[in-house]
Amino acid sequence: MAGYNKWIFGSLGFALTGTPIGAVVGFALGALMDNAQGIVVAKPGRSARSASYRSSATASDLALSLVVLTAAVMKADGKATHGELGHVRRFFVQQFGPQHSAELLRLLRDVLKREIPLRDVCAQIRGHLSHPERLQVMHYLIGLAHADGRAQAYERNVLERIAADMGISQKDLASLDAMFRGPSTASAYTILEVDPKASNEEVKKAYRRAAMKHHPDRVAHLGEDFQKAASEKFKNVQQAWERIERERGLK
Repeated sequence: MAGYNKWIFGSLGFALTGTPIGAVVGFALGALMDNAQGIVVAKPGRSARSASYRSSATASDLALSLVVLTAAVMKADGKATHGELGHVRRFFVQQFGPQHSAELLRLLRDVLKREIPLRDVCAQIRGHLSHPERLQVMHYLIGLAHADGRAQAYERNVLERIAADMGISQKDLASLDAMFRGPSTASAYTILEVDPKASNEEVKKAYRRAAMKHHPDRVAHLGEDFQKAASEKFKNVQQAWERIERERGLK
């Protein structure tokens, strides 16, 4: 347990104390806190309005949210596959580095054994994460569902539940999902959330809206780790526009 450090307890903000997410990860984190030195921990059950409770998300808050939602998607078919575990490991290592990744994966193993009050967890996330942050969470979860080649019906059902409960529109969900399909003109229009019959000016406006919505700077406050993941979404938006631009001869 000595490998756990202050990063994972960095804010003890919305994700931990007296909340659905805190209840899910509480047992594992309780053991870790017993072994973590020099960390001041807020007591469970304190009001979200209390002075020690922070309403803004941090990288560690978002990481713990990802762990809980990762478990919910992996449990959709009753088992965690090698493809899914590999996807999670690669993502965590890329975003958080080897040490923090190992800590989060140990937490995930514990959370997979627990019941997850999905609606309550999503409501908590919706109340504390901005729209760009929630889009980032969904982009990751859709990638997880596609880790074995394609998202199955039961995984899509869970993703739709998560999106609805987190306040993500069907258009946004379809846009994010299209980013994981093979490149095509149809996918490009879906990514930009615009009708293929729209005028050139309407398509340009849709591209500008999508570029603003998915720009990595929208999650810059969470640090370089999450900006890396956001850059993948932004790249998909750029590529969708370039495909449509070529097809319509707008260059």
